[in-house]
This record gives sequence, C-alpha cells and structure tokens, in this order.
Amino acid sequence: MVGFGGGSLASTRGCLQRSTISILGICELINQLMAATLYCPNYNCQAPNPEHHKHCEKCRTLLPKRYLWSVEQSATPHQPGEIVGDRYLFKQQQIWLDTKPGSFSETPLELPAIALPYLKLIPYQIHLPQAYDWLETGSRHLLFLENIPLNPNRLNSSDPLAPALTQLWSTASPLRQLNWLWQIAQLWQPLSLQGVAATLLDPQLIRVEGPLIRLLELRPSGKSAPKLQQLGQLWSQWVKTAHPDATSGVQNLANRLIRGEIKGSEQLVSLLDESLAQFATSATLDFQIATLTNTGPSRRRNEDACYPPSGSSVCLSWDRASAHVPIPLTIVCDGIGGHEGGNVASQLAIETVQQRVEQLFHPDLHPDRLQTELEQAVCIANDRISQQNDSERRHERQRMGTTLVMALAQGHQMYITHVGDSRVYWITAFGCHQVTLDDDVATREVRLGYAFYRDALQHPGSGSLVQALGMSASDLLHPTVGRFILDGDGIFLLCSDGLSDGDRVEEYWESEILPVLNGQIDAKTAVERLVEIANTQNGHDNVTISLLHYRLLGGSNPPPLAHPESQRTVLSSPEPRSQSNLKTQLLPPSKSDWGILPLILGILLLLGLGVPLAYLLGVPNLLRAWQQTPVATSDPSIVVIPSPDPPPVAAPPQASLEARSLVQVEAIANNGIEQPPPLFLFSSLQAATERETLGEIPPNSLLYIQGKQTLENAEVWLNLRVCTVGPLSEPNLSAPVVPGNVGWVREIDLLPRSSVTSSPPQGCP
Repeated sequence: MVGFGGGSLASTRGCLQRSTISILGICELINQLMAATLYCPNYNCQAPNPEHHKHCEKCRTLLPKRYLWSVEQSATPHQPGEIVGDRYLFKQQQIWLDTKPGSFSETPLELPAIALPYLKLIPYQIHLPQAYDWLETGSRHLLFLENIPLNPNRLNSSDPLAPALTQLWSTASPLRQLNWLWQIAQLWQPLSLQGVAATLLDPQLIRVEGPLIRLLELRPSGKSAPKLQQLGQLWSQWVKTAHPDATSGVQNLANRLIRGEIKGSEQLVSLLDESLAQFATSATLDFQIATLTNTGPSRRRNEDACYPPSGSSVCLSWDRASAHVPIPLTIVCDGIGGHEGGNVASQLAIETVQQRVEQLFHPDLHPDRLQTELEQAVCIANDRISQQNDSERRHERQRMGTTLVMALAQGHQMYITHVGDSRVYWITAFGCHQVTLDDDVATREVRLGYAFYRDALQHPGSGSLVQALGMSASDLLHPTVGRFILDGDGIFLLCSDGLSDGDRVEEYWESEILPVLNGQIDAKTAVERLVEIANTQNGHDNVTISLLHYRLLGGSNPPPLAHPESQRTVLSSPEPRSQSNLKTQLLPPSKSDWGILPLILGILLLLGLGVPLAYLLGVPNLLRAWQQTPVATSDPSIVVIPSPDPPPVAAPPQASLEARSLVQVEAIANNGIEQPPPLFLFSSLQAATERETLGEIPPNSLLYIQGKQTLENAEVWLNLRVCTVGPLSEPNLSAPVVPGNVGWVREIDLLPRSSVTSSPPQGCP
C-alpha cells in the first residue's frame, strides 16, 4: 500500500514535471513567435506580420528589415528572443531587429558623445554604419547602428557579418587589394579628425563587401592619436599573402609608412593612385548606358532631363588604345521652381556640363585635376541658369533651378558628381549602396551632430534643399565629386527622386537591377521596368533613370608593380583644389579666382579711389550670401531656414594675402604688449560662427592659401591647407592642427603673424 502510494506519488510528480516542462516549452515557443513579430510601418495599419514576410499581409506596405548593431559600454549578455525598449529584438552577437520600424523613440535632446562621430561622418555612409537610436534602460546604455555590413540571408548562420578583409585578402586580385588599401587611406584623415582612426588599425572591424571597405563600428583612439607608422605595421603583416603582382608595391608602402617617409594620408593616396594606374594599362572595360525619363501620372510637364537623351542605349569599350572614343558619361537632372522653369534649368545644365566635360576630358588627366574640372563644369552650368533667372527677373521661389547627378568613367575609375537630392546607387553582386548624400536640411542637421537621421526627417522642412544649380552664386556652391575604383563588374544607377522616394531602389534592386549583372536582361529593359515601378509605386513626380553597367574584361595579369627602390622619390602634390569630402557644405570655398584683384583694390583704397571704384563695380552685389537665398523644392510650401550669418567684425586690413601662396606663421615676441589670441582653423565658415575648430595653428607652421572668400560685411576669409605644423613650444597649447587639414581662417587674424615664403616642403604645391 505504501509502495503503491509512493509509486503513484512519484508517477504523479513525473507527470506534473513533464507537463510543466511542456507548458514552459510551449510558452517559450509562443514568446519567440511573438518576439519575431514585425509591425507594419504604415501608421494607419500597424498590423503584426511574421519576420520573414516582405510586405504587410493587410495593406501590402513594404516591411523594412532594420537589422542593427549595438555598441554597449558595459558588455551585458543577452538571450535570443529578448526584447529591449519594447521594440528591439535580440538575434545573436550584437545584432538586433527593430520590430517597429515605423515608430519613433524618444531620443534625448543632448545626444551621447559616442554617437557624434557617426553623425559627423555621414558623408562616408558608404563605408560606415550610422547612428540609429540611443536606448537607456536602467544601467544599460545601448547605441544602435544601421547600415551595418551584414548578409540578412545568413542570419541563421554562426557568422552573418560580411567577411573581414583579412579573410579574403589572399584570394583577392591585385587591383582589389590595392583598392582596399586606397579606401583605407582615403578614410584615415576624416576618421582622425573625429578621433576614431584607431578603427582602421583593428582588422576585425574592417569588413569587405566585394570592392567596398565596410567598417563594423567606430573605435575611439584614446588620448594618443594613432600614427601612419602604425598603419604601415598593420599592412606589413599582409605582405606575405598579397598577390604576387602587388607584393612589391604593398611592401614598399608599408616600409615607407613605418620609416615615416609618408607624411600624410594625401601623399599615401597619391602613391596608391600611381600603383593603381599601372593596372589600367592592361585593363579593358565595356560600358552600357541606358536612359529613360517620364512625366509620370500626376504631372503635366516633365522638368527632368538626362544625357544621353531619353531612350538611348549606348555601348562603349575603353582601353588605352581607344581612349579617345566617346567617353562613358551620363547625367540626370531634376528641374525645380518657377513656371515652366525647371525643364529649362535641367536642359541648360545637361547641355553645359556635357559639352564642358567632353571638351576638357583626357584619359591621362590627374584625378585631382579632373575632380576640379568637374566642379568647374557644374559651376559654369550654375552661372548660366542664374544668368537666365536674372535676365527674366525671377526672384525667390520663381527662380528656376535643378539638381544634378553625373557619372564619368576614366579607365578603372568612376567619378560621381552631385548637387541636390537626385541620387546615385552602386550595385554589385554583394549589395546596393547609396553613393550620394542628399543636400537637404535633414542631412545638414545630422552632419552638424544635432540629430539622428530618422529623427531629422520628421522635422518640418527636412526635405528642403540647401543647394541646387541656379539658386545662388557659384562662389557659394559646392558640388560633391567622389571617386571610386572599378575592380570588377557593377552598375551605377542615377535617378531623380521620382524613383528613390519611398525606398523603391532598396526594395527592387535585387529583382530588377541584379539580373543585369547576371546577364539575364539588358540595361534598357531594366530602366523600363524601373520607370514603371516609379509610376505605379510612387507616381507623384517626374521620373528619370540612367543605368551605367560596366564590365572589367582585362587586366587580370598586369605588369608587376615597380620595385620599391624605383619608387623612392616622393610624389609632388597635384594642382590645388577645393578639398572637402563633406557631401553638404554650408559655406563652401569660393570658386572664383580673383588673382591680384584684392591687392589692386587695396592700393586704390590707399590712394582714395577704392570707394568709388568699388561702387562702380558693384562688388558687394556680386558677393551675395548663400544663407539669404532660399532654395526652392518640389514642395513650394517648404523653404530652407537660413543659417545665421557670422558675427560682424572689424573692417579688414588694407594689406592682403594672395591665393595660391605659401605663408609661414611667425611667433610674436612677448615684449610687454598684449599677445594676440590663439589662431584656430575652422572646418567651414558655419563652424566658425559656432567656434567648432579643427585645432590651433602653432607658430612656425606652413600654410597654403587655396582660395579666398569675402562676405557681404567685407570680412575676408582664407581657405587654407596645413602643410607642416610648427613645434609645440607651450605645454598648455590646445589640440593642434595636423598636416593635411583643410579649413578657414579670417585674414585679419593671420596677417599680423604671417610672412610669405616660396620654399614649399614636400606635400605642398
């Protein structure tokens, strides 16, 4: 009886335990299923959907998969299926999914310092993740990053991230290996300015997606900024597994970096350019360009334009022997503003830029010179449109203007020129990446470190343009020119916002553009499909699309790179140009070359003739402030709120410093008089008003004056490049500038402590 009773009790306990385990298992399964629910971003729907669905089951809205990477100050273990902030689902490692992509969290007014480098480096979004959200839950502080190097199709694998550079280095072609190093060199200076260059010294943070370098996160450099010598030490570890045709070149660069012979990232980029150019001698590239523009279902007039003309399908082949055939060039413009004005502006821009580029293009033109010429071509188009506006007495919102995106191939290099909010995307077998950054208010807020991008988009007027062709003087226009190395097959998509709005490119690139790379359809067919998608899925605007499909046919066995001993001499710096990689610059350097005019005016002022002459020439009217010219948008109710002007200052000195001259900063002796304030270098004129400096310029530094800009209040600012930095004689000196920095100094501040010199060091013109 006892035994039976005991056995029954034991059996009962076993049943209860099994039942409890089963219930817990069911509950855990239910929790996981609930955790994997993705809510529709449509505000009027918000229906729950399984994570693997592409569109909402209820309203067919696209379900964006925002896979994020978390940066947490104190590493806290998380369990799969865990949700924080009532929205972020933990997947594995540091990977999360935003289950409510249509909702907005309460971002703190003062953003955390850890997020600022991501915001200010948004012009490099093709290489870097971007800050998405900041979450504080108890003692946990998490920064979520979007645009991470992740393959969503491998989320269930142990390592869904893009491979590290070191994993693919030994199997890459020599052209790709040098391309990867070239991109790292390009990133060194901007990351150094934000104190995160240590990222480029950690191989685990350097990921690759085909030809692209992609950084997993940014790592603060700490108190001591990393040196180029450390970069050379890292690269020296890769020499043994480099391609035989690239081994000597990589070894040479690493040795020179370690020995300190390469003084700055600009010189390093120039040396890599020289190495890359050797492979272009044996490369053959085929190009196919297809264009199409359409009025759309809701507009009466098409204000867009493109080159080659709409409906074209052009095939070109490039090699050294046939380098003078028609060049691979395509342009897309989206006209804005004024009655029957946008179409005129876009056509003027196409005609002017196309003719200018084809007249000046040469296959051996130095990259920096070519970038300068592309900027000048856009500025000339801007002047033509502005003159048309003035002749027709168009003012404010009636002024016609246009955006512009342009792709120009020069051998194994692609140059992307951009003004406005039309876009360029780069599609390879490894992904789709947005190359350009919209010149709008939202982007400006992010770049200044004021807001996360998704928050900035919610502000009124966030889509208003801060610059477009025809809206202001060319002195105040800053076209963006980016350069990319072609080391495989790919496609550049140029389009107006009739297609890019609503993330249509991100939604359809795999189904509509990737087949072109696979040879399943041609570029002309893909363009026609994309226009149809734009009209049916968006339909609110004109749409214009150009696809530039390129294929690398030769160059797999180029001549070996020159032996290290034959590359001992330091390359001379190229012709000076406006050096700013920022995609949207509020107050860019002047494009006008005044030559000796300021000096002549100064002499005339001394003779008492300057005032009437200045009145006759109307100089003040030529220097219109960019902030006072609102740029029209496709929505006439939205106008950009101008940035504040710099504060009034004393009148400029009668002497002046000339553009394209070298000046030495002299130390002012302490002879009992009041010492001048420190001399600071500002990244832009807007940064000067906010006292955001690149650093202090010590005495005995050597500076190159790239250009000058005069404001309406007659204040003269100099655009400088730091060639060398003087010794730090005072221990309490604030953070100094570094060689290669480019920024602005007020002329009146530099004049009393400068002398002109004619003996440039290496790295200066």
